[in-house]
Amino acid sequence: MEGELALLGKYIGAGLAAFGLAGAGLGVGNIVGKFLEGALRNPSAAPGQTANLFVGIAFAEALGIFSFLIALLLMFAV
Repeated sequence: MEGELALLGKYIGAGLAAFGLAGAGLGVGNIVGKFLEGALRNPSAAPGQTANLFVGIAFAEALGIFSFLIALLLMFAV
């Protein structure tokens, strides 16, 4: 019984950690959407902000990858 409860806790924790992937998807969508909104308002300034777009996408994706790593660690290492 005790082993089954620990296994259940691992799976619940991994599932909760995987919610960070949804947050990363929402974050990337928000970043790109706002960039396109600004680029359509002022097309001449858009090329100067492209580097900031990619940095923002990278940060949002890094958080998603970290949450995926935590989920994998909870499932297989703990």
